[in-house]
Amino acid sequence: MADMPAENKKRSAQEKLGTMPIGKLLVTMSVPMMISMFIQALYNAVDSMFVARLSEDALTAVSLALPIQNLMIALAVGTGVGVNALVSRSLGEGNRRRAEKAANVQVFIDLIYAILCVGVGLLFSRRFFQSQTDVESIIDYGAQYVSIITIFSLGMFQAQGLEKLLIATGNATPSMISQALGAILNIILDPIFIFAFGLGVRGAAIATVIGQFAAAVCALIFNLKRNTATRFDLRQMLPDLKILGSIYSVGFPSMITVGLHAVTGYLLNGIYLSFSTTATAVYGVWIKLQSFGFMPVFGMNNGTLAIYSYNYGAKKLDRLFRTLKLSVIVGAVITLAITILYEIIPVPLLRLFNASDYMLSIGVTAVRRCALSMTFGAVTVILTSSFQALGRSRFALMLNIMRQVVIQVAAAWVLSSFGRLEIVWFSPLISEVVTLCVAALLCRKVIEKVRSEV
Repeated sequence: MADMPAENKKRSAQEKLGTMPIGKLLVTMSVPMMISMFIQALYNAVDSMFVARLSEDALTAVSLALPIQNLMIALAVGTGVGVNALVSRSLGEGNRRRAEKAANVQVFIDLIYAILCVGVGLLFSRRFFQSQTDVESIIDYGAQYVSIITIFSLGMFQAQGLEKLLIATGNATPSMISQALGAILNIILDPIFIFAFGLGVRGAAIATVIGQFAAAVCALIFNLKRNTATRFDLRQMLPDLKILGSIYSVGFPSMITVGLHAVTGYLLNGIYLSFSTTATAVYGVWIKLQSFGFMPVFGMNNGTLAIYSYNYGAKKLDRLFRTLKLSVIVGAVITLAITILYEIIPVPLLRLFNASDYMLSIGVTAVRRCALSMTFGAVTVILTSSFQALGRSRFALMLNIMRQVVIQVAAAWVLSSFGRLEIVWFSPLISEVVTLCVAALLCRKVIEKVRSEV
């Protein structure tokens, strides 16, 4: 009996997912993740801000590197989301053994990803940029940047996995601290390595990987000290097919979502390069600005995924659907406010990236027109996340393919055929509106089906 208070304390982080009032729980689980994702977006943008002061070619190179970075993040985030959902659902069902196995398998998977990225960095960094442009300075800058972030990618993979494991076990604040540490360290080191040490674009990449390794170490320490639901054990790290199937059935749509950013980025870079390299640099800047608008939504999704999965496993559907409704409202309000801000101050935002007068002449229109898409996209992203947690991954996958590739790239290609860059910037809005209409119809169908199953 003497051990009961301590045991209750250990379980409280997980049990709050099924007992805490929804509003308070959403704040507890999501606000730390919103803050950490905002910081993540900030340090990605800061990379570009500092690099832009080297030259516009350097900024263009970092913009062209986004598809490679997105592919790496896709693997890390997709696997992390799958493990997050499996761990949370297993804890909701009282199956701690399966939760612990999933947590250990993730460490092994992320190690394999990092090894594969070393090969990519050594063999394909320069070829990737040569496939997009023949401007030698852009190729040189890009190869320098990508080779470093791929060869030393282990920190990024482990940081993402360990941080999402903290969320899955109800420890959102420690996850936020880990991400914030890596981001802040990167921001501090960027000007030191880029300018003080004279390393240029290489310096930006080195600062990034140091921040990622710092975040991974911090997240590991928090898992060892605060995560009492799972324990690391080398004997449990080798995966089995059942665990892998459970992880990827949920995580694959997230992997595709982020991975499609890479495909879309590569294809859209080609479209914008047909107008000018400056147009491509503007597109890269917009992606950074878009991240600021979407990162709070992605942060909220990271928090709510554990809530959805736990309550779905515990068959508490009322809590699950109330969480979804509140998430949609919060996400729409946040992105609408950011959209208004972007419409009002596009010039100061672009000046942060050392924009020339020519870049401003393109960028002001781009920011204002692309920003119109954000609220529609935010609601779609939130609905898609709930589909994954409810085991409807095929719907999430379909929506992500529509939103990221089929509609947006097709719209940009068709609009570019008129030879007017200013109308191509409407392609994100077209994509988000169409996809949201489909997502709303699917959401109604999914809710009815889930209710009938319980």
